[in-house]
Amino acid sequence: MKEIINYNYNFDIPNLEEKNNYATFTYYGDTFYFVFFNRTEEELKDLITISNELKFKGIRVHEFIFNRYGQILTKVGDNYYLLLKLNCNKDEQINFITLCEYLSKLKLNSTNSKLYRNNWGELWSSKIDYFEYQIKELGKDKKIVLDSFSYYIGLAENAISYVNKINKVIGLSEYDNITLSHRRIFYPNTNLNYLNPLSFIFDLEVRDVAGFLKIEFFNGEDSLLDLITYLKIKKLTPYSYHMLYARLLYPSYYFDIYEDIMNNNGDEERLLPIIKKVNEYEDFLKKAYTEISKYTNLEKIDWLLK
Repeated sequence: MKEIINYNYNFDIPNLEEKNNYATFTYYGDTFYFVFFNRTEEELKDLITISNELKFKGIRVHEFIFNRYGQILTKVGDNYYLLLKLNCNKDEQINFITLCEYLSKLKLNSTNSKLYRNNWGELWSSKIDYFEYQIKELGKDKKIVLDSFSYYIGLAENAISYVNKINKVIGLSEYDNITLSHRRIFYPNTNLNYLNPLSFIFDLEVRDVAGFLKIEFFNGEDSLLDLITYLKIKKLTPYSYHMLYARLLYPSYYFDIYEDIMNNNGDEERLLPIIKKVNEYEDFLKKAYTEISKYTNLEKIDWLLK
């Protein structure tokens, strides 16, 4: 990988650290990441435009570096990679208030529509179908996964039904905030991941909010307090209030670890801290329902709220 980078970018790096889908190195005091590119070229054009807009607004997103041929993408075997230069302290954490401020920086328009995501029910349904097929084929020797899988599939199916019903009954309106969002929020929520343009999408503002609240909860932070703060300072539409609750309901925190276990043969004991907090999270969902219901007539989930 070092030789590929040196040749394609006219660098002379002495060493680098390689991971599964990326390599990182320091060159003249700057930090670079050479990463696998798993998006479309049409999306890349939008990502470059968005990165430039954010830099103009003072947000130090990672910078795309052109190779010696004047291209962003570099072919390595059958795959494409690109080089990112970090313009920030990669370990600095983005707190909840800062996250909410970032969400207002860019909104969906005709020039970035290729990055728009809002088909949650369809996406989640496809994932669940694949997970159920996968566990039949590969999960026979994974006791922790087998013992917990059905519960989280059920929770996901509740979230899917919830989204599909709200889409029919209420539906997206012109007043719903579709803003710069992320495919996933990580813990800790550092600049390294949060300012990486390859994670950018456009979606309802509540996507990132719910993602942050979930990672907070499972890492011992006070999610409920941040939820209450958010609800007080931000006026949403009835549709967005419901979608916020739907994303809290969907157990991405479980499936992210599940996928790593099944795809990379990871340690399934990583699921235990999640599973041990199942009752606490149900309690959080009840409290979240109570708080959100102060602002809209929130659709009930009978089994959860009885």
